[in-house]
Order: sequence, then structure tokens, then C-alpha cells
Amino acid sequence: MTDPITPRTALRIQRARLIDGTGAAPVDDAVVTIDAQGTITYAGPAATAPPAAGERVLDADDRTVLPGFFDCHVHLAYAHGAAPGRRAELDPVLVTLDTVTRLRRTLDAGITTARDLGGLSAGFRTAVETGRIVGPRLHTAVRIISHTGGHADVRLPDGTDLSAGMSEIADDTAAARLAVRRVLRDGADLVKVCATGGMGSPYDDPDDEGLLEEEIRAVVDEARRHGGKPVAAHAQGNAGILNALRGGVTSIEHGYGLDERALDLAGERGVFVVPTLSTVYAGINKDTMPDYHYQKKTRWSGVTKENIARAIEYGARIALGTDAAVGPHGVNLMELSYLVDLGMDPMAAIVAGTRTAAELLGVADRLGTLTAGRTADLILCDGDPLRDIGVLGDPANIVCVVQDGVVRKDLLPTATEGRL
Repeated sequence: MTDPITPRTALRIQRARLIDGTGAAPVDDAVVTIDAQGTITYAGPAATAPPAAGERVLDADDRTVLPGFFDCHVHLAYAHGAAPGRRAELDPVLVTLDTVTRLRRTLDAGITTARDLGGLSAGFRTAVETGRIVGPRLHTAVRIISHTGGHADVRLPDGTDLSAGMSEIADDTAAARLAVRRVLRDGADLVKVCATGGMGSPYDDPDDEGLLEEEIRAVVDEARRHGGKPVAAHAQGNAGILNALRGGVTSIEHGYGLDERALDLAGERGVFVVPTLSTVYAGINKDTMPDYHYQKKTRWSGVTKENIARAIEYGARIALGTDAAVGPHGVNLMELSYLVDLGMDPMAAIVAGTRTAAELLGVADRLGTLTAGRTADLILCDGDPLRDIGVLGDPANIVCVVQDGVVRKDLLPTATEGRL
């Protein structure tokens, strides 16, 4: 990740409470040092920290330093509450500018890496990587593979695609393989399939099955043949969840209907679960939603909470994701509070949004924890999230964001701009 506009400089964060993302106990009066290449060189107690050597100093003043967080399920090309078809009503230039704004808001909320699961061109990933725009580093599925009439089929009866290219239709195993090749040709980092119906689609339900198990297996195999790309499955009802698990997917997105059989199978296969609880806690508004959408959401909200609470108790491999666009953008870390509300320990919730999420994206060797040798993605927040996890959900409490060693947001009133 390079940025021709903002130069890196060596950094020293001092007087911080350190939560390093590994699940280890917090360290009070900690120091984190970062070299001029954006690599963490030390993270631990001040008593054993290397001496200051002319770095720029950020005085945490007893605030908490944590790894930069991940949101493993976003839709940054869409405004909150906007149906995919509404993109056809907007000038593409306005869509692009609005997307850039959402990227910046997401970064300022503490999300330094995001995985977009439908609708976002790979060009945005490149724009972030090359410093053309500022936002989370991105992994994008570009489009969503669905069957005709499935959750991601938003075409009119005459075939007009209202999604501006969000959907890729596949109705047999050969078409599924071709769909994978098409999204990878367009620069996708991963592949997303619809294993079930959904809430926001008018003609199906979460319990409806999407791609057949053999079609999902064909997608997974084709992705394997092309660099071992991961496969994410939109999967809400349990029958489709089981199809996705047996088909070999990397992650179950939503997982609202997970039963014990599915949890056992996910555990056996090391499959991640991305619960997107924000869609249940913050994504229901009768005044703004179509009635079919509202009715499905209210019918499923209690079931979702019960099943995800069981998944947490089971010790499922949970990574943080919000489905932002269905819920609001820029308050992504409210998802941590929802996980805790359903029984997850605050430290475990933080790990779900850092180390485990990095494992899902295949970048845990360089991101997700504040340990020496890792890339310097970190945030500073007011308060102690182990006492009140909700502090992370308010972007106003995220007073500093460092990404790849570059200070992207700095609201620290006591930041020392000079050098020691």
C-alpha cells in the first residue's frame, strides 16, 4: 500500500492501554513504536520499550490502542437503505464520489481493512492501494453469483439489470464456473455466492435454497484453480447453510438459521461465520423499508439472536461483519456491542474484529494484531472497551487512526507534533 500524498514517518505511541488483538491481557502504560516503513517494531510495557529516537510522538494519555479493525461484509457502493436498483437512477460520477465518501467514513470509524461483498469495482481497491483515495484497504468480490430469480437477481422481466452489474447469474455447474471466471477477470479478490434467499429480495425467503450444492462445489473448485481464492456464501436459512458448508465455502455470511448440525460441520471444516448482527439491531425501519422486507426482518430477528448466541456459545469461528448499506455506514464497530449482547466476551469480540478477521482474509501474517513485525494499522480510542465495548461504536471516540504507518485521522488534543 503506497501513498504519494502523505509521507510516512517513524511514530511512537506512549502512555497507552494496549489491547493487541491476540486475546492477551491488556497492558497499561504501554508503548508502540513504528518505523519509517510502517512496520511495528515494539508493542508492550513502557518499562521495556526502546528509548525514543526522534520519532513523532502521539501521547495517548491513557487512551486505548488497538489494532485497526476489519469489517468483513460491507457494500460500499450503496447508500444506507438504498436498493441495488437505485444505482441506475444516479449519474455514475455521483455514485463514485459518494462511494469515496463512504470509504473515508468507514476508515474514520476505525476500519482499516474491509471486504466488500458485492457492487464495488476492483478499481476502488487499486485507488486505495495507490493513494488516489483514502479508505480501508479493500478486498472485493465485485459481483454476486446467484441463480435466476435468486437473492441477487435484480433484473426486470425484460432482462434489464438494475444493479449496474452487481449480479452474475448461473443456473448450472458450467455456468457457475463461467461466472467465477468472469468475476476474477474483473479483478475479484474472492468469490461470493448466494446459497439462500434473503431479506431484501422481494420474491424469495431466507429459507429458500440458492445455488445447488453441486453448483457451489463447482464455484469453490474454480476459485481453487485460480489462486485458491476464498468463497463467501450468503447463507441465511439452515438448508442453504448446509449446502454451502458441504460445498466447501470459506465463510458463511449472516448464518441466521444456524443449527447445531451446521455449527458442528462449520467447526469440523474450519469455516468462518460472519453474523452481520447490525442488520438485526440497526437495520429495521418500517418507515423506510418495503413491507415485504420489514415483515421478513421482524420475523427473523428473534431467531437470528437465538441462533447466533448459540454459535457464540459453541465457539464458532466468528469474524466481524456488518452488511453496511443494509445498516448505516461509518458506525461499523457497533457490531461489537451486538456480539457482546448475545454473550461474547468483550475481548473475544475485539479478537473477532481483528485477529480472526485477518485470518479470514488471509492476511494474519501482517495485519490483525499489534505485534513486532506486523504492518502498523492501529487505532486509539477514548475509554476502555473491555469495560464498555460501546465506546468503539461511536466514531467520535476513535481519536486516531494509523494505517500502514500513516496517520489518517488525528483528533488527539495532546499529540506532540515535535520530535524528542
